[in-house]
Amino acid sequence: MITVRALHRVMRVLRSRTTVGLARAPCCDMMHLAQCRTLATQCVSILPLSYPNWTWTPPHTRHHTRLLATKHGKSPGKPQGKKEAGKTPKKPKQKQEKQEVEIKRRMTVSELAQAMKKDVDHVYEALLNTAMDLDSLEPDSLLTEEWIKETVKKSGMKYKWAKLSESKVREDKDVERQPPPDPAVLVSRPPVVTIMGHVDHGKTTLLDSLRKTQVAASEAGGITQHIGAFLVQLPSGEKITFLDTPGHAAFSAMRARGALVTDIVILVVAADDGVMKQTVESIQHAQKAKVPIIVAVNKCDKFEADPARVKRELLVHGVVCEELGGDVQAVHVSALKGENLLELAEATAALAELLELKGDPKGLVEGTVIESHTNKGKGPITSAIIQRGTLKRGCVLVAGKAWAKVRFLFDENGLAMNEAGPSVVVEIAGWKELPSAGDEILEVESEQRAREVVEWREYVEEQEKEKQDQQVIQAKQQEHLESYRKDREALAHLTWYQRRRIRYKTEKHLMAMRPSEKAEREELTLPLIIKGDMDGSLEAILDILETYDADEQCQLDVVHFGVGDISENDLNLAETFSGTVYGFNVKASRPILQSAGKRGIPVKLHNVIYKLFNDLKDELSSRLPPTLEENVIGEASVLATFEVTEGKKKVGVAGCRVQRGLLDRRMKFRLIRGRDVLWEGSLTTLKHHKDAVTTVKTGMECGLSLDQDVAFRPGDEVVCYEETEKQQTIPWDPGF
Repeated sequence: MITVRALHRVMRVLRSRTTVGLARAPCCDMMHLAQCRTLATQCVSILPLSYPNWTWTPPHTRHHTRLLATKHGKSPGKPQGKKEAGKTPKKPKQKQEKQEVEIKRRMTVSELAQAMKKDVDHVYEALLNTAMDLDSLEPDSLLTEEWIKETVKKSGMKYKWAKLSESKVREDKDVERQPPPDPAVLVSRPPVVTIMGHVDHGKTTLLDSLRKTQVAASEAGGITQHIGAFLVQLPSGEKITFLDTPGHAAFSAMRARGALVTDIVILVVAADDGVMKQTVESIQHAQKAKVPIIVAVNKCDKFEADPARVKRELLVHGVVCEELGGDVQAVHVSALKGENLLELAEATAALAELLELKGDPKGLVEGTVIESHTNKGKGPITSAIIQRGTLKRGCVLVAGKAWAKVRFLFDENGLAMNEAGPSVVVEIAGWKELPSAGDEILEVESEQRAREVVEWREYVEEQEKEKQDQQVIQAKQQEHLESYRKDREALAHLTWYQRRRIRYKTEKHLMAMRPSEKAEREELTLPLIIKGDMDGSLEAILDILETYDADEQCQLDVVHFGVGDISENDLNLAETFSGTVYGFNVKASRPILQSAGKRGIPVKLHNVIYKLFNDLKDELSSRLPPTLEENVIGEASVLATFEVTEGKKKVGVAGCRVQRGLLDRRMKFRLIRGRDVLWEGSLTTLKHHKDAVTTVKTGMECGLSLDQDVAFRPGDEVVCYEETEKQQTIPWDPGF
């Protein structure tokens, strides 16, 4: 029977065996240890129940024993599937969940980066080696659903659709015209008469004769370049508001506006010139606006005048005069001598009486902007015609995206006015911004209401612009995708290595572009800064620039345009973009001109529109590289060939006869055999008999040798020619 003392001794041995490192590790020790284990088991079985439980723990493995690689949760040296006693198996690692990104149908690059909690560059990196054109991608560029998903997947994330939030529909804050007034409150108003016609047919001279003024003499080039609005009182006491529109081809938009705000159109046609291009255009504007026409056949005092021919030409365009059975009045006048002007005024007054023109002098003001410009002392100024209500100082007006609290009113002569009723032309001062010509003027209750209207209109314009931008982006992305697919199809038969090599060569060529080529591209671009005195004239200039169709030769880039005199900001823009400043009917102060001269900035001021565009064409042409023009001086035929010795070298010589012109040794030569050019270059010798000569004339014989070793044959042709540089002309026709 084993005593408790023996049990304690066994326990002490086991404890010492486990704590000591078993440095000796002989076989007897291992056998002794096994005996102790058996003894300990027997001892435990006879321990009283009150003795603490004890479980055998295996000794630590020696430090020199090799550890076996096992699966997770398995012990080395034991069969798989059996768990080690006293140990719980480790839990397997859970799979890392992907980050979720909330996406929408359309997101900008910056919005997607923010949703992914990354920077913008991360989005660019994710779209590398895709069909997306990264060069045109900006932080505010819109991405389609396809590219949004592609970016999220390549970033190792997963997407989910963002919940649609019910966005509040913005309330319409715009202002509209009033409903038609009560006929009982209407009163008679003067007619608004627009004078239209071809350039230089005498429209302004006719108006001068009616007003007894000299407007035409003060206009640059003798042509009208703005809409002139005047109130004329006839000898009979009747008042008529006249609008004088430009007849030049550049001012089509002004003529269209004049037709829309008028009651009667006086079509001026020169009796010696007949119906011209702008005459036809004026007829179309009047017919589109459904405005009655009175024909004024001008310059009837000239010997070559033929009013009957004018009426027949008008018949072709739907204007049937009374003499030909129609209802259109035709008056023969001479604006220069003042003949039959009273008859023309009476015809206008009679037609106005038949139209029964009336207006509402009460209620909120309505009108139309005729012209707008900036005055140094008065600020933004608009010329407007009042169509309803009575305009007074203090009224709050809205026109387009600009609003005003009226500070001053002026008539066409610059005199102050207290009020302006229907059909009255007035200049309005007090605008916060410059409205555009043709904008509708509406009166509102307060300044706060005016701001609301302007903010709403700006918001609507932004929404429209965003839609247009999306359409442009979609079109460009589709175009780029199609181009990418075509490139892939063209290289589909190649291996990946060959495709990579071709792409590398292309990129290397673009990166290695010579600086001279880059400079040449910059030279073939003309940046422009355009300044005009009036919004309407600036509009006409921009309309003509839109017709520019010679971008392949030289690109035209309008960097900035505006109304007002040349400023320091204009010079800064011109210096930044290496551009030219063009001013139309504006001024540049002496300090501005001096600053421009020091900085090498060209400033070109014009007061006649066709001279401005002639100057612009010349500047565009000057940027084009010159072309070489070949001029043949003479031709000769090879009759015989022979060789001469010069030093130790034999040189081939052709004996020729000049058939036409002359041969000049200083010029260039070409050797032709049949239809093939064998050589081009210079002569080393040109002799007549034994004398070296400079020129050989027609019918004379000569011997010549070339600067290269070329074998002559009888029958070959020798052509003498010169190359001259010729300046190219830009192939753009502005229309005049």
